[in-house]
Amino acid sequence: MKSGLSFLVAAKRCEIAELQALALTSALVNVTGRLVHGLQRERGLSNLYLGSNGARFAPEHQAQISKCLGIEAELRACFDSLDTESATVGNGARLFSRIAYVLHGLDALPGLRAQVEKQAWTARRATEAYVRLIAGLLAVVFEAADSATDPEISRLLVARFNFMQGKEFAGQERAAGSALYASGRADATEQQRLLHLIDSQERCLQVFSEFSSAALGALWSQNQPSATLAELERMRRVLCTAAHGAALDASQSPVWFECCSQRMDRMKAVEDQLAQELLRVCEDKIAAAHHDLQSFTALSASVPRETDALTFFKDAPPTGGAMGLPSNAGATGLAPPQGYGLHLERSILELVQEQARRLQSMGDELDTVRASLNERKLVERAKGLLMAHRQLSEEEAHKTMRQMAMNQNRRLIEVAEAVLAMADVLPELRR
Repeated sequence: MKSGLSFLVAAKRCEIAELQALALTSALVNVTGRLVHGLQRERGLSNLYLGSNGARFAPEHQAQISKCLGIEAELRACFDSLDTESATVGNGARLFSRIAYVLHGLDALPGLRAQVEKQAWTARRATEAYVRLIAGLLAVVFEAADSATDPEISRLLVARFNFMQGKEFAGQERAAGSALYASGRADATEQQRLLHLIDSQERCLQVFSEFSSAALGALWSQNQPSATLAELERMRRVLCTAAHGAALDASQSPVWFECCSQRMDRMKAVEDQLAQELLRVCEDKIAAAHHDLQSFTALSASVPRETDALTFFKDAPPTGGAMGLPSNAGATGLAPPQGYGLHLERSILELVQEQARRLQSMGDELDTVRASLNERKLVERAKGLLMAHRQLSEEEAHKTMRQMAMNQNRRLIEVAEAVLAMADVLPELRR
C-alpha cells in the first residue's frame, strides 16, 4: 500500500517535469525573441528599400535576410523538439495552433521577400505582412506565458511578452516612419498610426515594469540615454506635426532608422537579460526540486513498513493540534530525525503541510499574474468585436475603447467587459 510520502515523492517528480517543460518553453521563447528582432530589422530595411524605389539599402536588406534565415532554422528545430504526441502539454491546443500559424507564415516568407525585391508591393502592404507574422510569433510567447504553472516564472514570462510587444510597436514605428521619410511626403493616416504605436509602446512597457524585477527595471532605465531619446522625440515631432502632403526631408530616412534602431538594440539588450534571468530561475528551481526529491526519497527509505499505533498515541504530547501534533508543526526540516516512531511521523506530516502551504501560496500568486493575461484576452476579444461590427481597423477599435474608458472614467478592462456583455445581450453583434 502506498504511503502519504509516496505521493509526496510523486508530486515532486511532477513538479520537476513541469519545471523542465517550462525550461524548454523558455528556450523556445528566447529563440522566438531573436527571430522577432531579426524580422523587425528586416521589415524596417524593406521599407527603406521600397521607399527609395529600390535605389538604396539593397545590400543591407539581403544581409539581414541571411541572418533571419539562420535564426529561423533554429526556431524550426525548437518546434521539432516539442512533444506533439502528448495530450498533457500545458496549453497544448492553443500553443500548437499558434505554432501551426507561425509555420504557415514562415513558409510564405520567401514569397514576401520576392515581392519586396521586385518592388511589387507597397511599403504599407509589406509592413502589414511582416506585422502578421511577428504577431503570430508573439502569440506563441503569450501562450507560453499563459501555460506557466510557477508564479515566478510566469511573472518573468508576462514581463517578457509585454516587453517584446512594446518592442514590436517600436519596430512598427521605425518601419512606418522610415517609409514616411523615404517617401518625402507626410500622410495623415500614417501620422495617426504613429501616434497609436507610440501610445501602445508606453502601455506595454508599463506592464513590463509591473511584472519585472527591480534589477531589470533599472537596466531598462539605464538603457535609455537622454541624447537618443531627445533625437527620437525631435524626429517624431517632425513626422507627426507636418501637414498632410507637406514635404519631408527624404535624406532623414536613414537617420530616423538608425535612431530607432539604437533604441531597439538597447531594448534587445534588456530582452537578453530577461532571457538569462528566465533560464537561471528555471535551472535554480529544477535543482532545488531535485534536492527535495532526494530528501523525500531518503526519508521514504527510512520509514518502517508498520507503525505501532499504541506507541504513537502513547508518545503524543498532551496538548497540540490534530493527531497530537503541536500547533507549530509546520516548521520545516527535510532531514529525518534519528529513530522511528512519533518524531518520524511528525516529520512526514510537516512535509505534507509545508508542501500544501507552498502550493497554496503559489496558486494565489499565479492567479495574480494570470489576471494580467486574462485582461489582455478580454480586451483583444472586445477589440475584435468592434472591428467586425463597426468595420474598424485595429487602431480605430482600440482608440474607440480608450475614448469610452476616459469618457466614463472606467478602466479599459471594464469597457471591454461591457462590450462583450453587450454582445451576449445582442447576438447580432457576434455576427
